[in-house]
Amino acid sequence: MFKDGSIEGVIVNDLKKISDRRGWLMELFRHDELAENDYPAMAYISMTEPGIARGPHEHEEQSDLFCFLGPSDFKLYLWDNRKNSPTYLFKTTLVLGESKPASVIIPPGVAHGYKNVGNKEGMVFNCANRLYAGKNKKERVDEIRHEEDPDTPFKLD
Repeated sequence: MFKDGSIEGVIVNDLKKISDRRGWLMELFRHDELAENDYPAMAYISMTEPGIARGPHEHEEQSDLFCFLGPSDFKLYLWDNRKNSPTYLFKTTLVLGESKPASVIIPPGVAHGYKNVGNKEGMVFNCANRLYAGKNKKERVDEIRHEEDPDTPFKLD
């Protein structure tokens, strides 16, 4: 059903680790390098055990700006589910994290999930452009949870 290929609107940026005698730092995003619609409204970090997946799910309005830094690697799965997109029904998979630090902007309507494919816990930092459950957590959550559907076409291997 899905065809392999790049998905319009998904932006992958390599992250550069700047090291010195004290350790390292890494810029995750800069406003001068983001479209205004992608400016983060909130951020969270998650820790995922080896072999464990999160998703797939998608958002109707929210863009995610995921930062895969390590200390493990993740396989990121993306499916373009936007009927008006020139890359509708394209799928992309990327391995990101410790071996290839990167940030990825995932626009609304692109289903996504990731799996820790390393052998240690891994962190993912997300800077979403919408507040989870809206202001004061009093609105509907913008999330379509495909992982709860046994017949979903969005499969992680």
